[in-house]
Amino acid sequence: MFRPTIEKTELAQLQPAQFEGSIVVIQGDREAKKAVAALMKENVLGFDTETKPSFSKGKSNAVCLVQISTEKVCFLFRLKDNNCLPILKPLFEEESILKIGLSLKDDFHAIKKQMDFSPAGFVDLQSYVKGFGIEDNSLSKIYAIIFNMRISKAQRLTNWEADFLTDKQKHYAALDAWAALRIYEELEQKKESFKNLNNK
Repeated sequence: MFRPTIEKTELAQLQPAQFEGSIVVIQGDREAKKAVAALMKENVLGFDTETKPSFSKGKSNAVCLVQISTEKVCFLFRLKDNNCLPILKPLFEEESILKIGLSLKDDFHAIKKQMDFSPAGFVDLQSYVKGFGIEDNSLSKIYAIIFNMRISKAQRLTNWEADFLTDKQKHYAALDAWAALRIYEELEQKKESFKNLNNK
């Protein structure tokens, strides 16, 4: 049903994907509690994190942004000046709410440097897409294979600890979390027909 991979040259020619929903930046405990309360009512969410890039060998920075997206709203939880990870902990540990992400072991390892938690209900797309014949591991390539659109990575190495995030940073961060959710939901819809195709 899906091609296993896509070349970088072909990927570069695709139209860019856009997140058209609302983006809400969370910077305080009160805002974080309100956002988590809303997210706890959802069944499936997109998940991602951002870290300020380090250009020094052997040095890594702490996670400074957690993105959690519904179909229509993406919350950007800023951690630099107000670590709201403890407020997010119940959501991270809620098994009944699926959190869809990519390369989750890296995210878990980074978050556990700041807060101990037992992740539950997470789905890693790198493993999940293998069941549909997709061999690529990057979010941008998986998204391109399924939707024939490109996710720009131009903002990936920008300063995520800046006092104010630019609009480009906000849209990049939101798109990554939302794209993970959209990939999962699209594949879930096609799961039955894919099984039937394989059983013929």
